[in-house]
Amino acid sequence: MWCSTLGGIVMLTLSMLVASLAAHTQPATKVYRIGRFTSGLPPTAGPNPSEEAFRQGLHDLGYVEGQNLVIESRYAEGSLERLPDLAAELIRLKVEVIVAGGSPVILAVQHATRTIPIVMAAASDAVAEGFVASLARPGGNITGLSFLGAELPGKRLELLKETVPQSTRIAVLRNPDGPGDESRQPLLHNLTGAAQALGLQLHIVEVRRADELETAFTAMTQEGADALLVAAAPTLYGNLRGRIVDLAAKHQLPALYQWKMYVDAGGLMSYGPSLPDMWRRAAIYVDKILKGAKPADLPVEQPIKFELVINLKTAQALGLTMPPSLLLQADEVIK
Repeated sequence: MWCSTLGGIVMLTLSMLVASLAAHTQPATKVYRIGRFTSGLPPTAGPNPSEEAFRQGLHDLGYVEGQNLVIESRYAEGSLERLPDLAAELIRLKVEVIVAGGSPVILAVQHATRTIPIVMAAASDAVAEGFVASLARPGGNITGLSFLGAELPGKRLELLKETVPQSTRIAVLRNPDGPGDESRQPLLHNLTGAAQALGLQLHIVEVRRADELETAFTAMTQEGADALLVAAAPTLYGNLRGRIVDLAAKHQLPALYQWKMYVDAGGLMSYGPSLPDMWRRAAIYVDKILKGAKPADLPVEQPIKFELVINLKTAQALGLTMPPSLLLQADEVIK
């Protein structure tokens, strides 16, 4: 019996020794470091559905911050001048992938590195901007999601005309110097063609700086604008979003924007790709790259989800009755 007990003790000791050796020889869990880079505001400014969707997308794919993932986030807070320095910061941190939101950010990262994989969370036209050789074969270190912005302004004009049927003159707020906005020549050409088809005149108002906004809105009303279309210029959103919405309300201009964030801030309506959906899908690209895929081999995708959002409170403040047909089309109605 003594021998049996001794044998059990020896076996238990050996088992513990083997387990200890195995624990020491197992490789540590790989911790991935990725960069998330936008021209917008940090989370302290309020909820960010796009950032939340991106993080949830990574979590669904098995990535847990603090365990196998570190996300280095950088926010330009609407200042395009800060983009090169912030891009350089991410590269110094030796991130394995950089996820960039918006053409100005993508451009800054593209200039900073030709080796670190870059995932576009949202680019207006990746081919026209020179980010990729083609959608099917990107060819470099950039891939991700791109929407064809040239096709959207015409649809927005139709929505504005339906909202304000008596309108004849539409103001278009644009930044001619901003990369990736909807004021490039092909886009303006499409917008002009759509206006002619709808019997509308366009009043183009150019704004390069925040201090020009008040004058711009005064010019719109003096020119007899019935409604406003805000081009998706990078310097016209972010920390200027609330200012634009407030000025549209002050001048009693029904305005249509590209992004839902404007409507959340009190804007009348928006129509465009779902940014949270695009960021969620960007997480899939990150996962593929971390598992060994090359950006050059991953085709660029286009949005599959577009959303029409209407703010009824703002419509009432403007004295508008939204057409039932539009309310039926809306993906979200804020009451």
